[in-house]
Amino acid sequence: MTAIIEIINEQVLQGQNNEIEVSVQKALEDKIPAGEILREGLIAAMEEVGRRFEDGEYFVPEMLISARAMKIGLGILHPYLIEEGVKAKGKAVIGTVKGDLHDIGKNLVGIMLEGAGFEVVDLGTDVAPEKFAQVVREEKADILGLSALLTTTMEQMSDVIEAVEDIGVRSEVKILVGGAPLTAEFAEEIGADGYAPDASVATVLARKLLMHESM
Repeated sequence: MTAIIEIINEQVLQGQNNEIEVSVQKALEDKIPAGEILREGLIAAMEEVGRRFEDGEYFVPEMLISARAMKIGLGILHPYLIEEGVKAKGKAVIGTVKGDLHDIGKNLVGIMLEGAGFEVVDLGTDVAPEKFAQVVREEKADILGLSALLTTTMEQMSDVIEAVEDIGVRSEVKILVGGAPLTAEFAEEIGADGYAPDASVATVLARKLLMHESM
């Protein structure tokens, strides 16, 4: 790993927004491929953020700070990645189910997935089952992430899965669910492919499911 990549890695970990902009530009000027900057600088740093969160070294505020820095770096790299033909690891459609307006957890999942190299389509909050199904089909999504924070809205998740089944694309997408009132047992009961208690687990699970699918 080159010195500038190590600096970028550390700047993501520390959430140094202004500094990372300069460092990513310098790495590009030094003719380091954008794909390498993405993998070794940004993605590797967000994997470490996830590890620290799991170990209790980082909490949600620290994750958000690192995520902002990562997004700044990713924004600079984006046109170069397209030019180099670097493909995303997969495409994820995420949203909070109908009747629920909470979005902090969902937003964090989206950021962590981007940090892991996914292309993310965020539908926002209060999303109807039919909308989820339509976008999954249109975007040819690999992952569908559903969020709910209320016990009164978590039942909407089974309606989303049913809507995805109704249009014939259930076999093409892995469905992950998360939110405060949910459990792994509930996820299994409604036919989801996985349950994630937080954004870090959601990202790891999404990657595992896609790896398993490609085997």
